[in-house]
Amino acid sequence: MKLKYTTPKEIEKIIKSLQSKNSHGYDWILMKILKVSTPFITSPLTYVCNKSLLSGIFPSWLKFSEIKPLHKKGDRKHITNFRPISLLTYFSKILDKVIYTRLYQHINQNNILATEQYGFRNNSSTEKASFKLINEILLALNNKLTVGGIFCDLEKAFDSINHDIPLFNVNFMDSGAKPMHCYDHTSVTDIREYK
Repeated sequence: MKLKYTTPKEIEKIIKSLQSKNSHGYDWILMKILKVSTPFITSPLTYVCNKSLLSGIFPSWLKFSEIKPLHKKGDRKHITNFRPISLLTYFSKILDKVIYTRLYQHINQNNILATEQYGFRNNSSTEKASFKLINEILLALNNKLTVGGIFCDLEKAFDSINHDIPLFNVNFMDSGAKPMHCYDHTSVTDIREYK
């Protein structure tokens, strides 16, 4: 899979699309500052992104994040009631979006995902998945067929998968590509203590 280079115009569009929040990564650069600086940083960012696409390596300095605990539910005294949030730099998010756009386009053009995959896809939703399920159940019942179902709720599903498998699949999709080391899950993360 050959990843198409990005352009300053695409980088500018990505920066405009990012929500202006008061959060920031370890570099302390707010989105407000990034948006004001857009005319001056699009060319250097384009260069960094294209270098990454060419080499197949996500720069290690963009992998660092600040990890903060976010309360989910229950007693705040129990650590299991919190989930970690990684606050990445906006530069990291820009490169991530460049890579995501290309991978998503490749996956769609080559029909790699099954039609039953509803999550994390454009023009798809859990509502559409529910509609299809109910529709097929009703169709089967109308045809006097027996219907059964097995439902699994995978708590912390992302944490339960072997991350080497999707990385291998991305590399296997097209032998003409540079190996994708972009999302190496073994990368070092800068962990700081927050009070």
